[in-house]
Amino acid sequence: MDKKAMYKLSYGLFVVTARVGDKDNGCITNTVQQVTTTPNVISVAVNKQNLTHDMIVRSGKFNVSVISQEADFELFRRFGFQSGRDVDKFSGCNYAWRLPNGIMYCAKGTNAFICAEVKSSLDLGTHTLFLAEVTDMEVLDKAPSATYEYYQAHIKPRPEAVGRTPEGKTVWRCRICGYEYVGEELPEDFICPICKHPASDFEKVTQ
Repeated sequence: MDKKAMYKLSYGLFVVTARVGDKDNGCITNTVQQVTTTPNVISVAVNKQNLTHDMIVRSGKFNVSVISQEADFELFRRFGFQSGRDVDKFSGCNYAWRLPNGIMYCAKGTNAFICAEVKSSLDLGTHTLFLAEVTDMEVLDKAPSATYEYYQAHIKPRPEAVGRTPEGKTVWRCRICGYEYVGEELPEDFICPICKHPASDFEKVTQ
């Protein structure tokens, strides 16, 4: 089974943002989609390990910034490869602005924003699926939306295959973010410390 077939699905990439108290946060997801038009309802599945998940549960609302092909890796690094529990993701971010609902959105590397209020949710085990009614939205740019396949082909950094370290140890690389684990065998329950994907998303690096 070639798990890279999942990269061919034509879903987009998004920055989902939320605010609780004076704390802003956001995370990258590929799970936003429209459910109905009347009323205008969207869904998003968010990993329970993400701080953004807990903030949406508490506040009941969120914004979606639709990532475009104009985005660079810095956007993904800022919102996807670090935890809001450890850092302020908006610190030094000069392309994020606050909308009337009080939540930030990203105005660079995106082509639209959508504001939504949660109407119901479904526990999916590792994730929660939120169904939310759209309260505001705007087109920001004509650049095409970035799909997951586009990210894999054009945005994600391409590290050189190292195969083994100078000490002769085996390298396993996360296919999602590029994090490398050194060891002869990758534990079955290993979770990537950067993007939180499981061992099944790692591949043994060969020259």
